[in-house]
Amino acid sequence: MARVERKNGWQLAEELGDETPTNLQHFIARAEWDADLVRDDLQAYVVEQLGEPDGVLIVDETGFLKRGVKSVGGKRQYSGTAGRIENCQIGVFLAYRSSRGSAFMDRALYLPQE
Repeated sequence: MARVERKNGWQLAEELGDETPTNLQHFIARAEWDADLVRDDLQAYVVEQLGEPDGVLIVDETGFLKRGVKSVGGKRQYSGTAGRIENCQIGVFLAYRSSRGSAFMDRALYLPQE
């Protein structure tokens, strides 16, 4: 989502105004945080900043094509993205939209029974 063409640590850090990627690398590799608590904070923020009576929730299922067999949730299954059965992961995303703006609110990776 950044405006930089190549998205490696140096370019992203420079886009953020940092001289080196040290802080970004720490955030990605070593910072401890709970994704569900971040999601809860985000949802509260979205309700407060974007919430309106006529706002809508949008649910989207997206397939991520995979070549190998090591991706969590990856298997041969139908993907709407590909329009056929392919080796892929399926992600489900929840977004909110109102006249005040839009934001993603939640995500889940579909995990096949096996």
